[in-house]
Parts: sequence; structure tokens; C-alpha cells
Amino acid sequence: MKIVLLRGVAIVACTMLAVPACKTIDAYTGEEKTSNATTGAAIGAAVGAVLGIATSNDKKDRKRNALIGAGVGALAGGAVGHYMDEQEKELRRELAETGVSVTRDGDNLILNMPGNITFDTGKANLKPDFEKALDGVAMVLKKYEKTMIEVAGHTDSRGSDDYNQKLSEQRAETVANALSARKVEPLRLDPVGYGETNPIAVNNTKTGREQNRRVELTLLPLTES
Repeated sequence: MKIVLLRGVAIVACTMLAVPACKTIDAYTGEEKTSNATTGAAIGAAVGAVLGIATSNDKKDRKRNALIGAGVGALAGGAVGHYMDEQEKELRRELAETGVSVTRDGDNLILNMPGNITFDTGKANLKPDFEKALDGVAMVLKKYEKTMIEVAGHTDSRGSDDYNQKLSEQRAETVANALSARKVEPLRLDPVGYGETNPIAVNNTKTGREQNRRVELTLLPLTES
């Protein structure tokens, strides 16, 4: 077991260390060269991330530790509330009139993306009109990198429990992949499906089903514990 674990960590380390070093221009010769400081920082961040992944058995803890180990840095004390306040302001500004709502729950932020703008019934592919909203979400998420993001998929009650569970997982993965494609760090994203178990409206009307057929992003501040 120890050999497998060490081999896995070694593979991850080699993969992460295969990051191209940043280039700078020598002020005297005009030639392009590799920045030693940048190379060292990249190596240190990669090793830190590997160590973070190896220090916890819980998936979310592993991701959090990896981000902290990679140098993202954790929030503490009064900085948490202020950080989330500023992020909330920017999200509300970017998402105005997109159909995505922003809700504050303590130090967490919840973005509700209902089915009328995200998914058709029985589908896990995003509607074209939702691309602009995701652009705005990704822009803010990249700026405020000290947050973890649960991407939760939900369905209406049509279909079997098993079908809806799988569909909700696919929807969560679709949104997580779309954010990742927009350069949101994948380590921050935790896609999960809840099937039809958490409705927020009745399922016997079209409007209610659209509200239940949704994805919710819960933004949690990155803290030490």
C-alpha cells in the first residue's frame, strides 16, 4: 500500500513539475531567458500541492490542502467576511439580468442557475444563452481564487430516481467542465449530483420544474480548517 501511494505521489509530482518555466527578456542582451525565481516558485507550488493532496483522506480537504500547498493562501479572521463581501458585489454586478440569483448564507455565496436558462428537460448540455452568464461567473471566480466551489446538479421529478441521479451528476460535470474551460482552477471545483431530492418548487407545473432543473454553485471561503 505504501509503495502504491508513493508511486502515485511521484507520478503527480512529475506531472505537475512538467510546467513550462516563464520567460523574461534580459535587460542588457535583449535575449529571452528562463526566470530562475519563477522556475523555483513553480516547483515549490507543485511540490506543495502534492503534499497537500497526500495529507487528507477527505476529497474536499485534499483539494483545499492542495490549493493552500500550491500557494493560493487561506483566509483567516475578519478577512473572510470582507473577501466574500467584495466577491458578492462583483457577482451581483456581473450576473444582473442573466437569470442567475446570488444568495448570501453566512460567509458562503450560492449562485442558483435555473433550468429555464441552463438545461432542457432530460438534457445535460448547456443552453447557448447560458454561455454569457458563465463568462461572468468565471471572470469573478478567477479573480477571487480563495474560494472552493461546490457545483451541485438537480433535476425535476420526471423519470426514475436512478435516472435523475445520473442526470444531476452529468449536469454538475457539464457546468464544472465549462468553468474549467474558462480557466477556473479545477482543484477548486467539486461537482456533485443530488437528483430530485432537493426541490425548491412544485413539480406539477412547467415553471416549478424549470426551477428544480438547476445547478447551484456554493462558494465557500478557503480557510485553514
